[in-house]
Amino acid sequence: MSDTATSANTAAAKSAAAGPRRPAPSPRLSFNLRQSGIYVAFALIVVLFSVLTGGDLLQPQNISNIIVQNSYILILAIGMILIIISGHIDLSVGSVVGVTGAIAAVLMVNHDIPWALALVLTLVAGAAIGAWQGYWTAYFGIPSFIVTLAGMLLFRALTLTVLGNQGIGPFPDSVRTLSNGFTGGYLGNVALGPLGGADLFSLLAAAASIAALAVTQWRTRQARRGYGQTVDPLPVFIGKIVAAGALIMAVTVQLARFHNLPWVLVLLAALVLGYSLLTGRTVFGRHIYAVGGNLQSAVLSGVKAKSVVFWLFVNMGVLSALAGVIFAGRLNQAGPTAGNAFELDAIAAAFIGGAAVQGGVGKVVGAITGGLIMAVINNGMSLIGAPSERVMLVKGLVLLAAVAFDIWTKRRSGAPLLR
Repeated sequence: MSDTATSANTAAAKSAAAGPRRPAPSPRLSFNLRQSGIYVAFALIVVLFSVLTGGDLLQPQNISNIIVQNSYILILAIGMILIIISGHIDLSVGSVVGVTGAIAAVLMVNHDIPWALALVLTLVAGAAIGAWQGYWTAYFGIPSFIVTLAGMLLFRALTLTVLGNQGIGPFPDSVRTLSNGFTGGYLGNVALGPLGGADLFSLLAAAASIAALAVTQWRTRQARRGYGQTVDPLPVFIGKIVAAGALIMAVTVQLARFHNLPWVLVLLAALVLGYSLLTGRTVFGRHIYAVGGNLQSAVLSGVKAKSVVFWLFVNMGVLSALAGVIFAGRLNQAGPTAGNAFELDAIAAAFIGGAAVQGGVGKVVGAITGGLIMAVINNGMSLIGAPSERVMLVKGLVLLAAVAFDIWTKRRSGAPLLR
């Protein structure tokens, strides 16, 4: 027998031993209750309060108020979800908001430093605070709960020291515009029939965002198919994009009918896009999930877990400083009690948005959705005249239900509850 025939027979034998090649799974409709349930819950909560408030919840001015009044919590939620995914927690963000707002006030008001330079210096201070806590957590080995609990006390005391136990203000117009202002009508208004006029620039920005969303989701779908993973049928995929686009455009139309897009919404959109790409498309993002999902396996795979955790706390410090400046600019002064209990809202937003208690699970968009759920509950119950104790009761029950739902879905899937 020739060498060619022998090689052919050997290849055939190997192919037979390996069995038939598994075809890529065909597209099918799937619903991940754990990942998608939060968006269904958000929609139901919006519908509920829309009915209870007689439609006032979805009025243009009220939608704008919800975004502006909760922008700093949503910024904190972005950093918090990354910390929780890695298997840690940060209890100090409220105090960091207070001390960085105080630093910004001293620089801008007391020393007349240009607001842009003062903002950069404040963000650097936030990064230094995050590095301090990241060092003790990542490299010294103290649990993040203890480190940030100490930080909560330490930075609150530092806030009182910097401010001299009194408020400092007012802030420059540029900072107040970032916190409370709206984009200008650069292209004028466009008629929308019964809805009246709306800012054309805002509508075009929404259309560009929808187009970017569609392109990104299409590329993700194609990548999943390339790896042989299951994807939704094309009509279902298109339906999801259309639904998301309709929601974005509906909110934008309402905002464009009022005072155009709030600048903090533009900032939030940029942060959500940037951090979503970070967690979903970069090596560092995959390392975050690896550290939180299984630390030992991540270390054995070559992930520098200590470095990942350290930089996550630095990032949390920067975002806390940004939230501190926005909150101080909104109030037009830095006060000794600024940031009180903000950490509770940020943590609640992350867990309601789908983060797992054990780490390794969560999305930036989910954290934003969780923060908006808390915002709608606050706003809706305020509109119907509910007392503050009832608002706290409902928020506590929602948080408990979200964590219980996470554990229930783990048990259904057979996933271990403890790492």
